Amino acid sequence: MDPLKNINSFQLDVLKEIGNIGAGNAATALSKLLSKQVDMNVPRVQIVPFQQIAEFVGGEENLIVTVFLRIEGDIPGNMFFILNFEAAKQLVSEMIKIPIEHEEGDMFSEIELSALQEVGNILAGSYLTALSDLTKLNLQPSVPALAIDMAGAILSYGLIELGRSGDYALVIDTQIEPGHATNTQIEGHFFLLPDPESFKTLFTSLGV
Repeated sequence: MDPLKNINSFQLDVLKEIGNIGAGNAATALSKLLSKQVDMNVPRVQIVPFQQIAEFVGGEENLIVTVFLRIEGDIPGNMFFILNFEAAKQLVSEMIKIPIEHEEGDMFSEIELSALQEVGNILAGSYLTALSDLTKLNLQPSVPALAIDMAGAILSYGLIELGRSGDYALVIDTQIEPGHATNTQIEGHFFLLPDPESFKTLFTSLGV
């Protein structure tokens, strides 16, 4: 039985707090990178069956931008950070100070891809650091990989590459506000797919 299926509300609250700490760490790092105030928050944490992840981000044929990595150590599993295409364009525009001027479907330039990779490294690192600091567990992330493709293709390929996880994913919704002047809110999703044995170790370490 997948342990995520039977997670209770208190455990979800604990995981949301980890998400909030990770978001705070990421906001600080992004603020330094962009030289302006960046706010991040975690409005919701939930459990989603793996087969519904593609539907959750707009359907299997929806074009998405994804940073994905493998977590090794005490709680092995996979992590995806997913933005829809337009949100990724918006975020990278804020980063490199270039207005969004593209036709629908235009892909990213090399500098935009580099910026997205950097954001992915910061976000993944911030969330994993928060998780490691609170649990005192050893977490060793692989080098994050950036992919732009249809949701179905990315999720299938990512799990083959990174190793199959359990049947349920922990979803941490994330809202990024890169500066009050623009009043821009960019929504993304973290998907943590733990290996089946990982969450018992995680909650034992948290005392819940």
